[in-house]
Amino acid sequence: MTSLLVIIVVVLLAVALWQLTKIFDLTQVGASSSDSQVASDNDNNIQGYIMFGFLAFIYIFTIYGLLKWGGLALHTPASEHGLLVDNLMNITWVLIFLVQFITQGLLYWFSFKNRGNKDKKALFFADSNKLEAIWSIIPSVVLACLILYGLYAWNNIMFVDKDEDVIEIELYAQQFKWTARYAGQDNVLGKANVRLIQGVNTLGVDMSDPNAQDDIVVSELHIPKGKKVHFKMRSQDVLHSAYFPHFRAQMNCVPGMVTEFAFIPTYTTAEYRELPFMVEKVANINKLRAEKSVELVAKGGTALDPYTFDYLLLCNKICGASHYNMQMKVVVDTPEDYKKWLSEKTTLAQDIKAAAAAEKPAEGAAPTTDTTAKIIDTVKTVVDTVKAAVAKVAIK
Repeated sequence: MTSLLVIIVVVLLAVALWQLTKIFDLTQVGASSSDSQVASDNDNNIQGYIMFGFLAFIYIFTIYGLLKWGGLALHTPASEHGLLVDNLMNITWVLIFLVQFITQGLLYWFSFKNRGNKDKKALFFADSNKLEAIWSIIPSVVLACLILYGLYAWNNIMFVDKDEDVIEIELYAQQFKWTARYAGQDNVLGKANVRLIQGVNTLGVDMSDPNAQDDIVVSELHIPKGKKVHFKMRSQDVLHSAYFPHFRAQMNCVPGMVTEFAFIPTYTTAEYRELPFMVEKVANINKLRAEKSVELVAKGGTALDPYTFDYLLLCNKICGASHYNMQMKVVVDTPEDYKKWLSEKTTLAQDIKAAAAAEKPAEGAAPTTDTTAKIIDTVKTVVDTVKAAVAKVAIK
């Protein structure tokens, strides 16, 4: 509602300024003025200087933005291929800013230099094969180099050798949560189909598949440092996107198909928390949260908890109303801690058996209230049937 009122006020101010302009023009009746629609030399000079002012604004704002918000960008990558991705991104940024700086300067300089002047005559310039070749070949070569470098980085994320020792993990996306499935001891994920979703088996794993018997389903993702992890992704409902910002990896999760990528973590969660830039960042966030907590408490609210860094798996597609909250905690352990954590988890087969056993009443246990009621109803029905039969015999 506030936004609507602001928009209405802005529109009314614009209308008011327009009306004031018309009134000002009416007050100039009789004053000496030129009705010519052709710009004068003075008009052209003013426009030229205004363009130079706008060029200065572009340059100043660009530099200010880099200094002000440059530190908010992701810092040290936590995967081996992350350095390649960051280098590619940095090269692209340098090229963009360099080209922008040069082209914007030339654009406004030539606009000012060749501004309208009654003593100048425009030169008709049809074409130049030399200029066409320059501004076609140079961008083509630069883009080709960027694409080749990008393909090299892409292959490092996507390529998984069949004989390579990797950890197989499935990421299952649904509105609005993530679930992970580990391949277990055989390191082979069992088959799955959404038509098989039932009860505890929320991922639709085909339990008739021998490879599915040791699969482990969890809601918190743990991966070991220094080990290549091969992720396979599925979606239950709509298009999602598995995004690991600190590992520089992202892939769409498409209903009806399996997508994949792989990476090698290089920092455990504990190690990444101790990096100097992260220590400073967490301290700054907690400072802001402490200031906000003072305001909340003063209004009778609850203070915010201190922030602690964790890797996260996010959804990078707008998948619905709670898209912003679709995330999973990712923990990078040492290989030893990872094995210990995984060994403590039960398999999906065990979970299904436990759920089935819980549904059956214990042997020798007293009937439940519902069971007793059913027995009473059955006895009553039998008694009523016998009475009716006896009454018929007596009548005969």
